[in-house]
Amino acid sequence: MKKLLVTVIAIGAAVGALSHSHVKPAYPAKISAADLDGSIFQREDMTRTEHESGNVTLDVTSLKSSDGKFASGMYQSGKSYFEATDPYGVDEFMYFIEGGVTLTSADGKVTEIQAGDAVTIPKEWIGIWDTDGYTKIWVIYSEDGSGL
Repeated sequence: MKKLLVTVIAIGAAVGALSHSHVKPAYPAKISAADLDGSIFQREDMTRTEHESGNVTLDVTSLKSSDGKFASGMYQSGKSYFEATDPYGVDEFMYFIEGGVTLTSADGKVTEIQAGDAVTIPKEWIGIWDTDGYTKIWVIYSEDGSGL
């Protein structure tokens, strides 16, 4: 009986080890220098959105965390203007590859971002986003995952 119990425990341990080997592996998400020429927007998982304003945006998410609260990727937009009258809702880091954006905060403070600049917008930001177009790498954190 003792030998049977040891065998059952050993088999159980082996099955447990095998089940962990079927967990989907996690890999680093890379945006390569070659992607910066816009070729990343040729990927099958690219999302193209045509907005009511006529603006077209292209977006590729390179990573979304398993808890759904963190994501990164690359984004391209044509000319657009919008007023964020409600808080932005996510903490977002952006590095601009091409173009730029003028961010006018609710109190009138103007922040100009151009190609080669980086900016971080806090989730509480309210203001005006005005651009003639840009391409950026983005990283977003949303505490509840709703902004991703």
